[in-house]
Amino acid sequence: MAVDKNPINAKISSGASPKVCKILIVYHSQSGNTRRMAESVAKGAAAIMNVGVTLKRAPEATLKDLLECDGLAIGSPEYFGYMAGLVKDFFDRTYNEARERKETFKKPYAVFVSAGNDGTGALSHIERIAMGYQFKKIYEPVIARGVIDNAILEKCEELGGTLAAGCEAGIY
Repeated sequence: MAVDKNPINAKISSGASPKVCKILIVYHSQSGNTRRMAESVAKGAAAIMNVGVTLKRAPEATLKDLLECDGLAIGSPEYFGYMAGLVKDFFDRTYNEARERKETFKKPYAVFVSAGNDGTGALSHIERIAMGYQFKKIYEPVIARGVIDNAILEKCEELGGTLAAGCEAGIY
């Protein structure tokens, strides 16, 4: 059994506290750009009280992770106008068993994309797949075109905080 040493994933509540809201962040990154964005999304989500955050690379994310989370953030680089193959693989592995289940119906989600070009190709394909799951988009996508700077990372942190706060408050 592997031990997760990511401090964001280790955030847990102790004692008889209220139910912890679970945020799942699924991403793929080869260059490290999308990983940096994912870590900022996680930082924003983890700043909200009563929220637990799970940050997973797409090949490691499972159907169970998807069904058990209260909110989902999906991050991908854009390759040739499309999402990363491993993000698509996550969707392929979970779609048939997840569709039309109450655990995914209107599940709040948000997207972040790292792109050398405009990012709209990857975004449109992710959003189309999300419609098939019947997820509910709750935040405008963050698209980094080129260099990942502090302004982009702040937008990612805001995305994570907004997703987590809304899920925790039950407004989505």
